[in-house]
Amino acid sequence: MTMPSFLWRIDFRISGVHREAFEDLLEPHCLALTSFEDEKTRQWKVEGFTAAEPDSQGLSEKMARLAAACSIAMPKVYFDLVPPKNWLAENLMDFPPLQVGRYYIHGTHVETKGLGGLIELVLDSGSAFGSGEHATTEGCLRAMEELARKHQFTKILDMGCGSGILSMAAAKTWSCPVIASDIDDESTRVTIKNANQNGLKHLIRATCGDGYGSHLVRDNGPYDLILCNILANPLVKMAGALSHHLAAPPGRPSYAILSGLLERDSNRVIAAHRARGLKLQKKITINDWVILMMSR
Repeated sequence: MTMPSFLWRIDFRISGVHREAFEDLLEPHCLALTSFEDEKTRQWKVEGFTAAEPDSQGLSEKMARLAAACSIAMPKVYFDLVPPKNWLAENLMDFPPLQVGRYYIHGTHVETKGLGGLIELVLDSGSAFGSGEHATTEGCLRAMEELARKHQFTKILDMGCGSGILSMAAAKTWSCPVIASDIDDESTRVTIKNANQNGLKHLIRATCGDGYGSHLVRDNGPYDLILCNILANPLVKMAGALSHHLAAPPGRPSYAILSGLLERDSNRVIAAHRARGLKLQKKITINDWVILMMSR
């Protein structure tokens, strides 16, 4: 998933009791949604980010109706344009080396000597999300490490590849072909660049397309491992397509690692995939973010 060079921000504060209701209202309109609690006021600061100027009047009216339904005062909402910046690469030193299990992630500015069996992923900060620092990416890497102890995969799909970090980790872990796909062409470009930089040009192919509708994704399936680090709503909507593209050779299970969702959304994401015949094998929670390991 790629963050544009400039964003519109929707900013308001709300009580913890009503936070989830207002986040649910805002989420469909946003590329990203964050919230944190002010320890002094006990109020939650909620920020949503959009690539285009939001419909401030329409959103304000929806929030006013929700506030009335909750019998609370309408929160003060701010709509502003965030100054252009490179969200992950303002300073290379903001991206120190990071180890997640057996994966060692670092930028080209870091010199390494003898990693002692670790899997090295060279990844400079850039315009596409996925440096390994966020809980969602960390959880996916930990789930992959666990699967690698018992399972071998032969064909992998990374849906919503962002920087390509999961594609690279998968290719280096299982030494097999990986198809990487994202709806944003910048993510595709960055994934190809990072794959080449890590000596994985022969294993990773990336495409910009609309989910499972991409020719490259359709023509190279089915897959015995699908990585999908996006958001809760797209995960639910794409559950049927994921199930259709997930299969393994006879006698072996196939797996999906789902990420990008909060604890409050986990049950409906699980239910959507169970309805398509998948079973929940493990649930990893890191800082209220949930990673689901499901199998068939």
